[in-house]
Amino acid sequence: MVILFSAKVSTKHQDKLKLQFPKELFIFCDRMDEAIGHMTEAEVLVTYGEDLTDEIVSQTNKLKWIMVLSAGMDTMPFAAIDRKDILVTNARGIHKVPMAEYAISSILQVSRQTKQLIFNQENHVWDRSIRMQEITGKTILIAGTGAIGQEVARLAKAFHMITYGVSRSGRNVEFFDKNVTAAEINTVLPESDFLVSVLPSTPETKGFFTKEHFKLLPDHAAFLNMGRGDAVTTDVLQNAIQSKEIAHAILDVAEEEPLPVNHPLWDYDNVTITPHLSGISPHYQKRALEIFTQNMHTYQQGKTDLMINKINLSRGY
Repeated sequence: MVILFSAKVSTKHQDKLKLQFPKELFIFCDRMDEAIGHMTEAEVLVTYGEDLTDEIVSQTNKLKWIMVLSAGMDTMPFAAIDRKDILVTNARGIHKVPMAEYAISSILQVSRQTKQLIFNQENHVWDRSIRMQEITGKTILIAGTGAIGQEVARLAKAFHMITYGVSRSGRNVEFFDKNVTAAEINTVLPESDFLVSVLPSTPETKGFFTKEHFKLLPDHAAFLNMGRGDAVTTDVLQNAIQSKEIAHAILDVAEEEPLPVNHPLWDYDNVTITPHLSGISPHYQKRALEIFTQNMHTYQQGKTDLMINKINLSRGY
């Protein structure tokens, strides 16, 4: 079996995979333009997903499984993959630790006025009148109750926060006090002190948050988006900020990335912007390859129905 990597992995990880699967032929490439010459012979492709196109998929002859070493599937050519009846799995779940830590740290920074304190330090200002807030006992509404959302809720519980979840099904999920469907989100927005989005980018979630949603939030609420930037249009978000329908926006993602240097969002005092790094961790590749390894053992046994993180090609996640 030929296992082709278009995703760059360290020599240490390459050697480990060869030891774990000595009967398989690994071809390690750093980029798709290096890997494409081997595409016709590959049965398994390991990629970050962004390098795949309809044309590349159409060239495959033996490809049966694509492992995506990330959770985001925004640019995957699902129609072409479906026509070839290729199984797709991803590394869903590996971002939960760094992203949950990012969410809690961001909420704390907003509540404890960290931006203002840093500004004051830089300008040698001693001002004890800054109003500090506590997050203990506050309500956090998390849109997306998968692995990341659950981990955010678990950490929030350490601060005795009330945790609400929004998902497609509205089913009960551990660490959430209450779960509602997307259609029911209006019933919990007025109670929410923090709204956190970890929604993926799918046809169902594009432009998910509307003007009405922000109007229903208390005016002291903070909105944090670390899922995908297209979950809310920039116009809707700017309007909510300018109209003071929310007190603060924390944006790790944007509708257009990188956010243009002259974009108005940079200049709002009540906006915190980070460059899509909430999921970055030194353990990223190790965790992703552990999922691949587990699935590889299952795949070798012909038990593809038991493989984890399988993607529904029609939904895109």
